[in-house]
Amino acid sequence: MARILAIDPGSRMTGFGVVDFINGKTHYVTSGCIRLPDENLPVRLKRIFECVSEVIEEFKPNEFAIEEVFLAKNANSALKLGQARGSAIVAAAMADLPVYEYAARRVKQSVVGNGNADKSQVQAMVQLLLKLETTPQADAADALAIALCHANTRTADGLEYGVGKRAGRTSKRWQLSDLRTK
Repeated sequence: MARILAIDPGSRMTGFGVVDFINGKTHYVTSGCIRLPDENLPVRLKRIFECVSEVIEEFKPNEFAIEEVFLAKNANSALKLGQARGSAIVAAAMADLPVYEYAARRVKQSVVGNGNADKSQVQAMVQLLLKLETTPQADAADALAIALCHANTRTADGLEYGVGKRAGRTSKRWQLSDLRTK
């Protein structure tokens, strides 16, 4: 069994999702959003670290997945997003969790079948795939989509496809040696 914690990082709101992957099936555990205070960036980054650490402590995941940084039109926004990611990754590293990164396009393709899917499509598919009674909030749905993407890369022998910049860009089956973990 793998318990996966996935994070959709943001400098204003960070989504999280926890799923169990048991015998080829994914089961919903919990999800939510870390609402960040309207404070300066260091205070928000501390809050991300503390809250992700609390989720790790409470739900005891053994794997951690997070969305990669994407290129944004606004460099300042991209930098803040990178710092939010870093806070979450440090919380995972402090708990000795392996960290897996996925491109947003790959996550959408894995869950919706379309790398250009919009948020409402991701929300609908996450609700359907995890058999949720209600539609999760957008940031929580994005985190659950990252968890589903990570679970979908698994086989009986471990992870099937690589992660990172090359992920999803080839039909070649990836080898375990191709994985990039932090």
